[in-house]
Amino acid sequence: METFTVPVGISNRHIHLSQDHIEALFGKGYTLTKMKDLSQPGQYACEETVSITGPKGTISGVRVLGPARKASQVELAGTDTFKVGLKPPVRDSGKIEGTPGIDVEGPKGRVHLDQGVIVAARHLHMTPEDAEKHSVKDGDHIQAIVPGPRGGIMGQVLVRISPDYALDLHVDTDEGNAFSLVNGQQIEVCKATE
Repeated sequence: METFTVPVGISNRHIHLSQDHIEALFGKGYTLTKMKDLSQPGQYACEETVSITGPKGTISGVRVLGPARKASQVELAGTDTFKVGLKPPVRDSGKIEGTPGIDVEGPKGRVHLDQGVIVAARHLHMTPEDAEKHSVKDGDHIQAIVPGPRGGIMGQVLVRISPDYALDLHVDTDEGNAFSLVNGQQIEVCKATE
């Protein structure tokens, strides 16, 4: 079984906003303030944060990620979903049809998202060159092999391929904590057995 090594990126809860929602939450004509670049080219964490409120509770300080998207989307870890009282599906980013909604509050206003709350599917970003080298296709599922005392195998890692991506395995904080992973750690992955 051929394996190859990839870096891990652990994602905390965050929100992507459309420009309309940025302006509704932060003011007319508002543009997001870049705080730091993320592992994927062109993506960045912003200085701005919002509060999100579901049927059972509120989470404050949810980081906004930029740039603006076509549709707003909230990505939570499983444990976050209990606090807000929602049961969102595990989905690939951007696939928000039929997902729960949530209220979002910023310093200048509040919006209700009719849909857009997900638990992000664990996924591996790759360039077409990386994919060809390792014989995987967009939409394939692979396995991640985590070493150490809390190690194990993470199945159902979705492969996402684009010339705009950098090689990086994304998991949420629940998964990172369960496997004692740290940002930037190198782990092995392999094609899932049929």
